[in-house]
Amino acid sequence: MSKRKPTSTNAQNLKNLVDFCGAVYAIDVLGGRWKLVILYKLEKRTMRFSELKEHIPDISDRMLTLHLQELEKSGLIIRTVYAEIPPRVEYTLSESARKLAPIWQQLEEWGLQHRAVMEGAAATQE
Repeated sequence: MSKRKPTSTNAQNLKNLVDFCGAVYAIDVLGGRWKLVILYKLEKRTMRFSELKEHIPDISDRMLTLHLQELEKSGLIIRTVYAEIPPRVEYTLSESARKLAPIWQQLEEWGLQHRAVMEGAAATQE
């Protein structure tokens, strides 16, 4: 998750696309290997960092931290810090992210169906 130089051609092209098209904006906000998985796991209940880590075992601490920060910055999750010792931090979906839930559920259905079709096509070619 490196930072782009704001004046780079890549950054300018992304800004132009994001400003031009809502779908590109949505993909930019949700892009990344783990973001939809994190949102999916938070759909059912509020979770702490360690709980998310347990439910997404292949994600590194660094990646989970970075994605949680980006999702919070994007307004898709709400981070609540409790003034306790030791400190307790919980993550929950924002209202905006809850509106996305039917979309990622449809993506999941489509993905399962498409994967089955592709696996069937690959099996017939062997």
